[in-house]
Amino acid sequence: MKYVDLFSGCGGLSLGMENAGFELTVAVEKSDMAARTFFHNLISDASSEPDWLRYCNESLEAQLQAGVIVDQLSTLLADDKAMNFLKSESVDVVVGGPPCQGFSLAGKRNPDDVRNKLPWEFLSFVEKTNPRAVVIENVVGMKQKFSPDTESSFEQLQVALAETAVGYVVQGVEVNAMHFGAPQHRPRLMIIGLRKDVADKLGVTSSGSLWKSNFLDLLDEEIPDLAPVPTLNSKDVVTVAAAIADLSSTAPRNSKDSNSKYLRALNSKAWGVKPKGKQSIANNVLRRHNERTVLRFMVYQLFSDHGIDSRLLSRVSHLGSEEARREMELAFALLSFPAKTSSNHVLAQTEDELIDLCFDLLTKKHSQKVLKWDSPSRTVVTIPDDYVHPAEPRLFTVRELARFQGFPDDFEFLGKETTGAHRRKVEVPQYSQVGNAVSPWLAVAVGRKLRSVFGGLNEGTDRS
Repeated sequence: MKYVDLFSGCGGLSLGMENAGFELTVAVEKSDMAARTFFHNLISDASSEPDWLRYCNESLEAQLQAGVIVDQLSTLLADDKAMNFLKSESVDVVVGGPPCQGFSLAGKRNPDDVRNKLPWEFLSFVEKTNPRAVVIENVVGMKQKFSPDTESSFEQLQVALAETAVGYVVQGVEVNAMHFGAPQHRPRLMIIGLRKDVADKLGVTSSGSLWKSNFLDLLDEEIPDLAPVPTLNSKDVVTVAAAIADLSSTAPRNSKDSNSKYLRALNSKAWGVKPKGKQSIANNVLRRHNERTVLRFMVYQLFSDHGIDSRLLSRVSHLGSEEARREMELAFALLSFPAKTSSNHVLAQTEDELIDLCFDLLTKKHSQKVLKWDSPSRTVVTIPDDYVHPAEPRLFTVRELARFQGFPDDFEFLGKETTGAHRRKVEVPQYSQVGNAVSPWLAVAVGRKLRSVFGGLNEGTDRS
């Protein structure tokens, strides 16, 4: 069965579809950095930068035949020959994550509205190719209503898909990758649509309301026909230790054996990643930090170990010195001294020393949090400096965050590791590729659900 991946990024959604038994027809991604990682892992070797630059300069037709189009979706839509070819391929599923936060049905009457352009292009592709099924992924913020009298972007997009082409039966879901095997709390919205004629033949319906995933033993309602089936019970939640303990000498002693089950599944050949022939784990380069930053990370770890608010340094940075001191004295009331991190590094011999150290490290940044060994990761984001390692005074490597997402170790990220703030609008470096991706654990559950649904069709069923 064939699929197309639009706004594909580095390939998290495609990785799951491949694992579920689908075959890629083409992926479309405008970022040459993210597209290069996709090509390198799911098509062929792209490690040579000059060769990749030559590929990016090839014609759309040549890129279509190779499997990855490095361009805007609008360029593909405007190419009648390419679109006729894709129509003739009888694609079974179109998947992707177009930016949709500002989507409005009114936008169809205003094609110049940037908030609406990309999702309408996605729907235009669906209309021209008539796939059996459609999967759209986005962030949970898309549920937000901008006024009490209007539907959210998420609700309006479901209506738009339902009315696209020959019509689709549409199921909205709020799914968390943690329920599907990822060691990460990652809630996301998905719209899963089945072409109406196919749905009618199979008796597939929508629940008519948003379905939210949970661990299998905590589900309190029936799983809708088109919703992916969670794979874990609550007692089996995958933790930070299970994901990365083997990469750290500071991990708890009892965690290095418990991670084997997760890592065996993570590195299964079923993911279909192109072999690289490398002996070492790629993208596991430790970040370099100055002495002040290292000390601040140690203080955060101390706070985490003793239940002190991680935002203390940013919260008191706005106060006068006397008021800030009182706040810190209150926060440190139950600490014993000397104050040590979990790795036995002594930060301060006395409370006064610790307060003086905190004054030296005050920051207005409030988002940095220490992850815990025995819990899943928080949502992996595109900027690497939001989360601190549980025991080492550093940020996570690209590989560690990729483990939280569910990328196998032989999935290699290419391009810059990170980039400056002023370049983030045009560049998609490795950290952003990881943070933008759909968790492959969630993606494979969606793919398996669609395979299960399609299993009810006869071989002769119309695919166009």
